Amino acid sequence: MTLPASLLLVLEITRPCFTRHSYQTFCHLVAGMVAQTGRRTVTGMLTGAGVSRLWPHRRAHAFFSEASWDPDRLGLRLARAVVETLLPADAPVLLVIDDTLLHRV
Repeated sequence: MTLPASLLLVLEITRPCFTRHSYQTFCHLVAGMVAQTGRRTVTGMLTGAGVSRLWPHRRAHAFFSEASWDPDRLGLRLARAVVETLLPADAPVLLVIDDTLLHRV
């Protein structure tokens, strides 16, 4: 699988969030999501990555349901990378939160 250098840099930031095996699966799924022109389903990501006939589909589905990775850790690593790339070191970060979908009790 050949990916653009810019995408490889972003994927490398996420490497500590995964085991070696789950990182490889994650990279293929991301590449498939980017390359997929149709629906962005798990099966579509496998097709987009060109591995739909090489991998059992269970491998990709198990990545989301069984693999040991933390989506919050992944999101924080990516958010930190975006902030460090776009803002000076001491710049404040302004967050706007939309609670439209928040269930109120």
